[in-house]
Amino acid sequence: MPTVTWGRVDAARRAAIIEAAEAEFGAHGFSRGSLNVIARRAGVAKGSLFQYFADKRDLFAFIADIASQRVRAYMEIRIRELDPSRPFFDFLTDWLDAWVAYFADHPHERALHAAASLEVDTDARISVRSVIHRHYLEVLRPLVRDAQKRGDFREDADIDAMLSLLLLIFPHLALAPYMRGLDPILGLDEPTPEQPALAVRRLVAVLAAAFSADSSVNSAPLRSEEVT
Repeated sequence: MPTVTWGRVDAARRAAIIEAAEAEFGAHGFSRGSLNVIARRAGVAKGSLFQYFADKRDLFAFIADIASQRVRAYMEIRIRELDPSRPFFDFLTDWLDAWVAYFADHPHERALHAAASLEVDTDARISVRSVIHRHYLEVLRPLVRDAQKRGDFREDADIDAMLSLLLLIFPHLALAPYMRGLDPILGLDEPTPEQPALAVRRLVAVLAAAFSADSSVNSAPLRSEEVT
């Protein structure tokens, strides 16, 4: 995370560095992203970046945090609009639909999410995914806990396993409908307009079958003609 010096930098320079770093990491990821390019685009000396961040990985994690905060702020608004007090798997279906639509409309955020999710450098991936997972879990855990209190899940449901599966599903649905090669199974490699919604319902049906207290909830995926 940023050094104390970062806090003393004027807002315009901070914004320029963030914008340049997001563009570079979004286009090239961590491994191929260039600090030289970031510094040049931001109009600062490369050495200045090391006054603000411990190293390139630290900057990458900071950019992931900034992007995650934007996504989280938007999705928390949508969560309230979708009424999370409803039966959990009904709510989850609508939330995942909104999630997929968000990344369709925000290619910049999608590129940054891809850079974090697909990074090959192990240390960088751990750094950045730990930041993203923190945001995911700070949102997911209260929702799941409230649903558990309402009795939406089986008494013997493994809640940690469900959270782990959700940590796989959310990033997958953020990227797979828009990046070929990530999901040849659910038809997301070359999706029709209705295919992401069908994939959401199939995935939620599997979760509901495994964890729901009501075995009839989302017991079957919708057919294509049922998705509007």
